[in-house]
Amino acid sequence: MYTIRNLGQPTIPSPVQASVFIDDGRRILENPYIDAENRPVAADQRSLEIAGPRKVIYFDPSKTKAAIVTCGGLSPGINDVIRAVVMELYYGYGVKNISGIRYGFQGLIPSYGHPLMELTPDVVKDFHLDGGSKLASSRGSQDIGEMVDSLRRLNINLFFCIGGDGTMKAVQLIAEEIERRNLDISVVGIPKTIDNDFRTIDK
Repeated sequence: MYTIRNLGQPTIPSPVQASVFIDDGRRILENPYIDAENRPVAADQRSLEIAGPRKVIYFDPSKTKAAIVTCGGLSPGINDVIRAVVMELYYGYGVKNISGIRYGFQGLIPSYGHPLMELTPDVVKDFHLDGGSKLASSRGSQDIGEMVDSLRRLNINLFFCIGGDGTMKAVQLIAEEIERRNLDISVVGIPKTIDNDFRTIDK
């Protein structure tokens, strides 16, 4: 069973206007297929939490700072994802402080000197009309500790990482370092690929 660690007890009513809220106890099977006898095909029935809005949330949107980064090779739809995240944070949750990390994880390493990009609905409204990544990207590993230092220094609470398998491995290491330091930073991996190598979807 795959689990997502909670930073703490959520106590803030969600500002999201949703017709359906998801309970944390609801899960979906990784392999949903059954045989002719209605028996699960997979012997190992691993499951995942269902995504969606919760009735109560952990971070106070009025005090929350979010950041978005795009890493690795370019693939279609990256700018759409950036735009969608910003719009939902801003209008759905009321998070007004959103930054774009430029040039992938390099943007979290001070020695590269990449400035942040302020992301507002006005800035991102036409992002979906262009290809590539408006935040630019980069390849190669960066020091995990130094990146977490930057997240802490920038007072980032929500960190959205758009990338492929290499990026997701880095996201896991970043999350582990954040947990080791007991920091209140939520890391969200948003997978994308140009290689059509998602394991749990039909190709």
